[in-house]
Amino acid sequence: MRIVYFGWDEFAVPTLMKLANTDHEVVAVVTRLHQAGQNGFLSKSSVAIQAKKHGFPILGHENVKTLEFSEEVKDLKADLGIVAASGPELSAPLRNAFGGGCIGIHPSLLPKYRGPSPIAWAILKGEKKTGVTVFRVTDQPYAGPVLVQRETMIRPDEIWFELHYRLARIACDAIDAALKILNEDIHYVGVPQDESQATSAPELEETDCFVRFDESARTIALKCRASWPWSSAFSKYVNKKGAAENLRILRATAGAADIRLPPGTVTSELKIATADGELEIQQLALLDGRVIAWQDFVKRRQVSPGDRFEPVAR
Repeated sequence: MRIVYFGWDEFAVPTLMKLANTDHEVVAVVTRLHQAGQNGFLSKSSVAIQAKKHGFPILGHENVKTLEFSEEVKDLKADLGIVAASGPELSAPLRNAFGGGCIGIHPSLLPKYRGPSPIAWAILKGEKKTGVTVFRVTDQPYAGPVLVQRETMIRPDEIWFELHYRLARIACDAIDAALKILNEDIHYVGVPQDESQATSAPELEETDCFVRFDESARTIALKCRASWPWSSAFSKYVNKKGAAENLRILRATAGAADIRLPPGTVTSELKIATADGELEIQQLALLDGRVIAWQDFVKRRQVSPGDRFEPVAR
């Protein structure tokens, strides 16, 4: 099949690499030409880099909603459009530019977590499993019939970055299965989603991951795991001398314990008291971006029982 591939971020890269090693012909890649890097500097996008490596023509995404862009894509005479994860919605004229329509790749088990932040919300809600869905792109975002789904368990201490990385690779298997189905019948409609099970996954806001230590240990742990690498889940470490340092708890697990200390207090076992138990920290992210193990932080800052962790509003 002749394919136009739409990809906007790192999630789209593994599938593009997969397509490069199939008999299908990628006639164009639609992507951002640049992405914001550290300190606000622009760098070439990872999708564009991979497309160039394989010699695929690149179309900048700025004009994706215009009729002129739809006509340009139509002239490519492609059989199928593939959209990896979130990005600009595709208009009906653009979807109709393909003989076999457009299919999307979404990192959730649709109809659950429709929206641009499905991985974060699956973690925040304490889901035990998630997955990847390949579906028909229609007028209603993320709601088209399902072609293929692949499930995976969410590990108890898995953070957003790790789950994103795994799902991007699971997407390779999902799209391979979907293309085999469409090779047999490119007009295969798929299975309608159960609207009664639909949930949303809007853009993650800082308030969604605001950490308060008078919450349950489980809630705090989920917020920390869901928020990396965004600038959320900030805390302030304060020692008994009053020295303070802002940081982010990156990875933590909840434990049951009969704690009779104020929430946020470092316990005798160097865990953090919460509303209903204790939070055991494994990793922290310092304000300069460095990730440090809790044991190393304890040694360097000489953390001791009675020190405190406090919420930080951003």
